[in-house]
Amino acid sequence: MDTKPRSLWKAYGYAWVTLGFFIISFIGHWLFGWFDYVSEQQAHAQPIQVSEYLVQMSRETLENWQSEFLQLLWQVGGLAILLYVGSPQSKEGDDRMEAKIDEILRRVDPQNAESIIKMLDDDYAGRHTDARHAHR
Repeated sequence: MDTKPRSLWKAYGYAWVTLGFFIISFIGHWLFGWFDYVSEQQAHAQPIQVSEYLVQMSRETLENWQSEFLQLLWQVGGLAILLYVGSPQSKEGDDRMEAKIDEILRRVDPQNAESIIKMLDDDYAGRHTDARHAHR
């Protein structure tokens, strides 16, 4: 058995890649925002002020994050709620898969299939998502 600890780079590889994309996009957003700000100020013969740019970019960044986070929170939170309450969309795949597995078990082991299915149903009692496929 390998007892060598995993490196932080390997253990959190997905997080590091995500952080890298975030930093690159954040820097790109602010860099191209600066180019746009300078262009706008020059087009209107206005002075270029870093403090005004920082306020404008902070506002734009927070508006963008607010929109994205609200959307993401709804998608994740809403899905979790719908899965928890057992919406028809969240039950569909599991019920179909359970029915297929039960049928395969009946064909592979016709003599013991019903007792095995009953044992599994008893072990997982209360976890059925759809009464139509519950075996009692």
